Amino acid sequence: MFTGIVEELGEVTAVEQLADASRFRLRGPLVTEGAKHGDSIAVNGVCLTVVETGDGEFTADVMAETLKRSGLGALTTGSRVNLERPMALGGRLGGHIVQGHVDGTGTIVERTPSEHWEIVKVSLPPELTRYVVEKGSITVDGVSLTVVEAAADYFTISLIPTTLALTTLGHKQPGDPVNLEVDVIAKYVERLLGDRSGSAQGPLAGQHLPLGEQAPGQDPR
Repeated sequence: MFTGIVEELGEVTAVEQLADASRFRLRGPLVTEGAKHGDSIAVNGVCLTVVETGDGEFTADVMAETLKRSGLGALTTGSRVNLERPMALGGRLGGHIVQGHVDGTGTIVERTPSEHWEIVKVSLPPELTRYVVEKGSITVDGVSLTVVEAAADYFTISLIPTTLALTTLGHKQPGDPVNLEVDVIAKYVERLLGDRSGSAQGPLAGQHLPLGEQAPGQDPR
């Protein structure tokens, strides 16, 4: 489990194309300190397994499914990446619960700078809209952020100077893809409500009920 607090801005040093996967070599002296084969490191919010380490770098294999469903497929040699090690048991939960399982990708739509922060607008896939709420949490390229505005097809986030300087979000431009992971608690709540109403998807998936009104077949008690 991760928290969405990026520890290091790393760099892709090599990409090897395999038959049905890619092998990435990434530089990250901090996150590789003490890392060994089989450990996990989040790369732009995607939980990857360390294959080998050495000289402040590590390699990780990324299967075709992950390349297709995340923005990792767009990485090339020299790309900067957000890196985070799993949270140690008993450590501080500085962001929110992040699994490293990307739910989809969005695109930077526009950036609006101000004196002390920057508002970034990100497109939102329709299937994720129901999980994103104003003042809720969302992970963007592995960074735990608070949603400022939640619309049907986009959301906005406010980035402070530290986030701009120490993560990839300070460099991404309109048109660039970003990995999105919604709050896992929202997905579990939806599933539980769906089981109660007898629907596999749950009432949150396809309908919005007025306050106090039950879904068809739901026990009013």
